[in-house]
Order: sequence, then structure tokens, then C-alpha cells
Amino acid sequence: MSKPILIATIMRPEGETGVQTHFRSFMAYLHETGRDCDLITPYSAPLWQVYPAFGMRKLVNLFNSEMSVWWYRHWHAYFLCQALKRRLQMGIACVVYAQCPLSAQAALSARVSKHQRVIMMTHFNISQADEWADKGAISREGALFHSIRALEERVLPDVDALVFVSDFMRRELQQRIPALGRVRSQVIPNFLADPGEPVFVAERNDLITIGTLEYRKNQHYALEIVWAAAQLGRTLSLTVVGDGPDRAMLEKRAHELSIEKQVRFKGFVAHAAALMPTHRACLHVARMENMPLTLLEALSRGLPIFAPAVGGIPEVFREGEEGQFIPLDDAYSAARTIIDWLDSEVIMEKARIAARRRYLDCFETGGIAGKLAEFLNYEP
Repeated sequence: MSKPILIATIMRPEGETGVQTHFRSFMAYLHETGRDCDLITPYSAPLWQVYPAFGMRKLVNLFNSEMSVWWYRHWHAYFLCQALKRRLQMGIACVVYAQCPLSAQAALSARVSKHQRVIMMTHFNISQADEWADKGAISREGALFHSIRALEERVLPDVDALVFVSDFMRRELQQRIPALGRVRSQVIPNFLADPGEPVFVAERNDLITIGTLEYRKNQHYALEIVWAAAQLGRTLSLTVVGDGPDRAMLEKRAHELSIEKQVRFKGFVAHAAALMPTHRACLHVARMENMPLTLLEALSRGLPIFAPAVGGIPEVFREGEEGQFIPLDDAYSAARTIIDWLDSEVIMEKARIAARRRYLDCFETGGIAGKLAEFLNYEP
């Protein structure tokens, strides 16, 4: 008999990050298949306690960004742990499916029975410390950076099992934390509900890129590719979807490159993937990714992909079939590759068909969520 699955996260229930999309998709699958599940977040604690502590972070951030990150992590983990303790105190047998190291630590602290198993999903890229540093919120030389890494090295070996969304991340973490070799694990990629057969409009823009406008996502390189294509005699149109700290810099750079008429900054768009069928291909130029949900959304909608072969991206699509790998240090070379593909309807049609098939075979909810549920309910 399947145990109840309690999904534990420090994040809000609503939102459009990859983590939030993942646990909502998984909960929808569990409900559809009649399995018992629930979502536990810091907001499961009494809100009169939660909001004052969380609201104070805005004030802290005005004076010290590192202290702001510490404040966020500390209080979100604290209130999540309190919520989990209330849920687990009777010793009910269950699986706590933690969405990050802090969530796993909270679950390990809250459980009262060996029948309450803690299994963590590794959504992050390399380390959560690196993610905060890439946002410019903390220093790689600072104490907080090293304490976040130390927490991962302490907590991850203590969980009952680990789910890796890419083989890349499994290798990275097992190399950094050798003790993980003793922890039961499995690579299970992210998944999405089928949006249905794509319906493309007749007049489409060339490229779309979706993501937070920040250093790691590297959107300034996407602008360089558009500029390089213009130098090669080809005008490319690019839609940039997302908001973030780099937006003003990117808009200024587009003006400096004289490509502002070719680039549209849409800002944050809810359910941004719905814009994909109005474009011919997806451009993704992040410096590092684990298993980017945006690329799965592109595949599900039949969009060929142009992206670098970094992190777990080579596990998403196959070079020359659903898309093409591009270099991160040669905008001219990347532009030539993209132009060659876009100007060949034969190549593009084959890639569109292959992209949709790749999604259905490898990343569709019905095929993958069942594997995850089976892994979580495994009894050693």
C-alpha cells in the first residue's frame, strides 16, 4: 500500500519557478491517480507568526544582502520545520519529499519515526551557495557561501534517498560529497503535463528566450548573437521573456548594438510557455543548468532548441535532431548555426517533429511521474 507523500518546500505554493512547477505537476498526478499527498510549506504555519518575520527581510535587504539571504533561509526553514513537526508528531508512516537541502534538514529534524522517510530532489545547480552567488546576493569568499555548502555536505548523506533530475547533477554531487555514494538514488528528469499538439501561427518570430534576467542566464549573449547575425546579413527577431536585476542593462545593451527593433522585452509573463507557438525556435544561453524546465516546455510545443552543451542540457535534447548546441564564447559561430537551421524548412520541420516526440517519450508527466511515485514508495 502506498504511503502518504508530504511534499516539503520552503517556497510558496504558488509561483512559476521550476521547483514550484515540479511539485504542482507531481501533486496533480498523485491526485489524478488517487494517491494521498499534501504540500507543507512555511505558510502552513500560523500566518500571524510568518508574515512579520518574512516581511522584515525587506528592511534587512536594504542594509546587507548577505544577511537578507541568511534571514530568508533561516526563517523559512524554521517555520517549515514547525509545520512538519505538527504533521509528523503522531508518528504516521509517510514519505517526506523534500525540494531542497533546507527542506530536507527540516524534515529530518521533525520526523519522530523510522517509518517517516525523507527523500530529497536535487533541483539546484551545483550548490544553492553557487546560485545565490550567481545572483550577486552573497560572496563566494564569504562565510555564508561556505556555510550553505557545509549544510549540503552534512544533510544530504543523512536522507533516506535522493532524486537527481539529471545524471550531470548526480555526478557533480557524488564527486563533491563522496558519502552520497552510500545513499540510494535515481535519476528521474523533470516532467510536464502535455499541452497538446502544437498549433503554430502563420507569421512567427524567430527566437524566444525565457528566464529570470540575471547573470547566470546570460541573456546579454543572446543579444550578441542577434547582433552577429545582423553582421552576417541576416535579421533575427528575439523575444526576451522575464524580469530581473539585469533588465535595464540588457535594454541599454540592445540600444548600443542597434538591435532594439529586433528585440522585444516582454517582462514577466504568467504561463510564458504559451508564447512559444508564436516563435520558430527556443534560444537558451545560460552558463549552467541542471534540467531547465523551459527547454522541456519548448520540446512539448515542438520548438527546436539552440543551447550550450552545459550541465544537464545534453540530457534534454540531442544535437542535430531536436536542436543544435551552440558555443558560449563565439557569437558569430552561434549565429551561423541558428541561421542555417532557420533558413532550412526541411531541417526545421524534422526538428519540430523530433522535439515533440522527444517530449512525449522522455518528459511527459504520465510516463515520468509514475516512476517518481514508485521510487518514493520503495521500501528498502
